[in-house]
Amino acid sequence: MPVKLSDATLKDLPPAVLRPAYDRSALTPGIVHIGLGNFHRGHQAWYLHRLMQQGQALDWAIIGAGVRPGDEEQRKRLAGQDYLTTLIALDPAGRAAEVIGSMIGFVPVEEGNAALIAQMADPAIRIVALTITEGGYYIDPVSNAFDAAHPDILHDAANPDQPRTAFGAMIAALKQRRDAGIGPFTGQCCDNLQANGEILRQTVVSLARMSDPDLAGWIDANCSFPNAMVDCIVPATGPDELALVRRMGIDDAAPVTHENFRQWVIEDDFCAGRPDWDRAGATFTDDVHAYEAMKIRILNGGHQLVANAGDVLGVATIAGCMAHPLIGSFFRKVAEDEIAPHVAPVPDMTPAAYVDLVERRFANPEIVDTVRRVAFDGSSRHPGFVLPVLRAALAAGAPVEGLALSQALWARMCEGSREDGTAIAPNDPIWDDLTVAAKAAKADPLVWPGQRALYGDLVDDARFRDSFTRWLTLIWQNGTEAAMQAYLAAMP
Repeated sequence: MPVKLSDATLKDLPPAVLRPAYDRSALTPGIVHIGLGNFHRGHQAWYLHRLMQQGQALDWAIIGAGVRPGDEEQRKRLAGQDYLTTLIALDPAGRAAEVIGSMIGFVPVEEGNAALIAQMADPAIRIVALTITEGGYYIDPVSNAFDAAHPDILHDAANPDQPRTAFGAMIAALKQRRDAGIGPFTGQCCDNLQANGEILRQTVVSLARMSDPDLAGWIDANCSFPNAMVDCIVPATGPDELALVRRMGIDDAAPVTHENFRQWVIEDDFCAGRPDWDRAGATFTDDVHAYEAMKIRILNGGHQLVANAGDVLGVATIAGCMAHPLIGSFFRKVAEDEIAPHVAPVPDMTPAAYVDLVERRFANPEIVDTVRRVAFDGSSRHPGFVLPVLRAALAAGAPVEGLALSQALWARMCEGSREDGTAIAPNDPIWDDLTVAAKAAKADPLVWPGQRALYGDLVDDARFRDSFTRWLTLIWQNGTEAAMQAYLAAMP
């Protein structure tokens, strides 16, 4: 029978399962992390756990947090197993399981976020980190400007003591710390946003300024918000993952599967200290931008290239897309010819070598990463990952046919049906608006890039406009595969 995961049963786990070698009862908190999904536990929490395995950073343990009602279910799951998580590395060479113990608590999820505010106001907390998805920062997807008119933001500005958002809770905690003379904490963004620390600073300071300009000035002057690039493919957990962990001898209600690859590149700007994550494999650098541009444009942008086509064609996983005779080739051609030329090299990695690396990672058959997960929130991901390189290519007079085709494929997916006639379930916060535009674009293709809240002035560029129109028309007339075949045949 699988062993029910808990502190008391760590000694009973199968011998092949790695487990904490440190005394978890001696850990004290130093980090609050908001957004306890799979990615955080498979990435940042693992780096901290590996430091603790070396006998270091024992005063930096993680307290989990969430601001959505659904986060309470995650809190209950993790609390029921002493906040331990089983990580399962999936690699064609073999699978390996490791139980990590760097998280020691999870604040109650409640309206008004009083418990979260109190936890972040604790002097022991020196870092507040977030993994809340790219679309969670209340920014305009085209300009990256702060969205001061969003109802959540207006609520928090009018009710700063009972905030609805993570940012409002951070501000309330920082106010208590300032008033008590405790000092600031570092705000650490762990989402896939270019200049993610700067985006986090903008959201926090801008929201604070709406209710308390003096506090906003204090936060801007005293808190730090380091930029960072995070990377690890971490699928969602479903019945298959729950069954897998049980077959490995562990009864874990919230296991995490992940690829056998991680990267974390961090700007060394922490106002209240930090763990030595570099001793566990992270990289501290003054040039995070080059790393994040490479990753966001090739990997995250590449994910959108394959996932939209895969969903329309009924291919369920990213590995399945890479095995598809056209989708995998489409990714390779666009990444190599239209994205990599607009990416700078970083130490020990050229853009061409990174394309090779990403291609291997996407093709890993052990990683059951669904196209639905990857395609989620395209209204944030395309403007953040794909459109910047499209703009760069247009400005340089470089090829854009594959990038334009990727936008036609996104429009085709958002129409809401696959080519086999099955429905594509809503998969975006603004899905209804996207579907209306996608259906209208069947007759008038320019309705799609005419969504200026997403595309800005790109629709005014004749080269993009003509290319997009041609591809979307071909997709609706002859199908997705015919469009990809035409692209692959036309390009040298």
